Amino acid sequence: MGVLSDVEISDLVKGTPPLIENLVDAKVQFQPAGVDLTLAEIFEFTTPGAIDFTNEERVLSECRKIDFKSGWVQLKTGAYKVIYNETVRIPKDCIALAFPRSSLLRCGAFLHCAVWDPGYEGRSESLLIVSNSRGIKLRKNARLAQLILIKLSKESKAKYSGKYLAENLG
Repeated sequence: MGVLSDVEISDLVKGTPPLIENLVDAKVQFQPAGVDLTLAEIFEFTTPGAIDFTNEERVLSECRKIDFKSGWVQLKTGAYKVIYNETVRIPKDCIALAFPRSSLLRCGAFLHCAVWDPGYEGRSESLLIVSNSRGIKLRKNARLAQLILIKLSKESKAKYSGKYLAENLG
């Protein structure tokens, strides 16, 4: 049990199926204990959401895509949904967590991310919070988060099969 190193992650990326696809530049994105996730799309929330216990009454907030102008987007203080370029396939004996890159924090913004469960496959998204009263400017493909993989003490009995699995999004 522990955090996978860059060597272990690199081996999984070369595997079949690969752990991560659609890297912008693996040489830049690989870190000693993880891999950077890059900005593909960004959205602003346009409606409220609703969360219940069973998900029977769950309503996800609707969002409007924000277009990049000359490769950049200028964001005001607020909450945004970001979608990453990379497609991930979390092994059944791992979970993944993502943390904001320190340069994002130094600009007055941060990410909230959920756990990537064993068996999760797909392009992930996170909540970007811009706290800087002056806002932030982001370039398409900016490295926003570092994904780390944690080996479980035992392989999970079940793997993720929920609504956000790539095959369920079609």
